[in-house]
Amino acid sequence: MPAADRPPPGRDGTAPPGWPEEVRPPGAPDWERTAVAWLYDLVPPEYRSHEVLRRYPVLLARFAGDHVTAGLEAARAGWRTVRVELAGELPPEAMEAAMTAYEREGTRLAAAAKGVALVGAALRGERWNPKL
Repeated sequence: MPAADRPPPGRDGTAPPGWPEEVRPPGAPDWERTAVAWLYDLVPPEYRSHEVLRRYPVLLARFAGDHVTAGLEAARAGWRTVRVELAGELPPEAMEAAMTAYEREGTRLAAAAKGVALVGAALRGERWNPKL
């Protein structure tokens, strides 16, 4: 969601560090709708066919968390093993590009995992209070 479309944190809701940019802060108008849309963007499209996930966003957050965590574990395992498993199969520049891709994907997934945890907590009614 473009920054211009989001209320500033603190006006209609305050979001903790690591809150996804695509999700309005808790308490802002339509924040839960933006949370559900963002969570669905993280999971396979087939998840949309499960009525229970549409009905219970907190369960969708759980599924999204499991999915993102599995992806993060896979990226970490790939980063650790690609040099050994594909030694001699890729030219050095391709191996370096693969390592960079694993690093970027790991960073993206780690941020998504943190965001899912924060959104899931907010969907369960937990509110973040900034420390002064």
